[in-house]
Amino acid sequence: MCWSKLPMARSAFSGQQPQLSSIVEHHRDLESALRLYFSVAAPSFAVRFFAYSLMEVSSELSERLREVDMTSSLAVLSAVEGAFRVGYLLRCYRRDKSPVSRAFREIYKERREAVSLEEDIFATWATESNAPRRIIGEHRGAFRFRHWLAHGRYWTPKLGRRYDFEGLVTLAEIALSSFPLQGHRRSTQFV
Repeated sequence: MCWSKLPMARSAFSGQQPQLSSIVEHHRDLESALRLYFSVAAPSFAVRFFAYSLMEVSSELSERLREVDMTSSLAVLSAVEGAFRVGYLLRCYRRDKSPVSRAFREIYKERREAVSLEEDIFATWATESNAPRRIIGEHRGAFRFRHWLAHGRYWTPKLGRRYDFEGLVTLAEIALSSFPLQGHRRSTQFV
């Protein structure tokens, strides 16, 4: 039997994909908790920061807030990646007739679930839909930042711009509300 005639195996989705709003709330809680912990109002402040100058306390707080920004940024980009990957699979399973869905099914025949987000999914959206190339390009850049975060930050990335949590949340909101990602909030802006 030829590969393309085999029935399509279905992934079992975990249902544990984080919602962007939950990631934002978690990030805000962490920031608030850190600010309280590093303030003189914290019960443990006198013991924890006994030999610190106020400048050292402020510097350490800034360092911790930068780290929270990076880990929360990774969570945002992971949620976006999950939405695009679930959308890809659902378009394959549901056998929609749109050009994007047809192209995804062709990719699926060859790669199944081992699909590249940037080279397959983003590229298909760029060529088979009327999605603005600028939005797709912004996401490709953001995912270079995600790779840097996820792979240990050991090299100096060439990103072309600075990424932070707030900017990535905005970019994620654009993707999740603009693209018709099946299995996520639906939009019909780009077919």
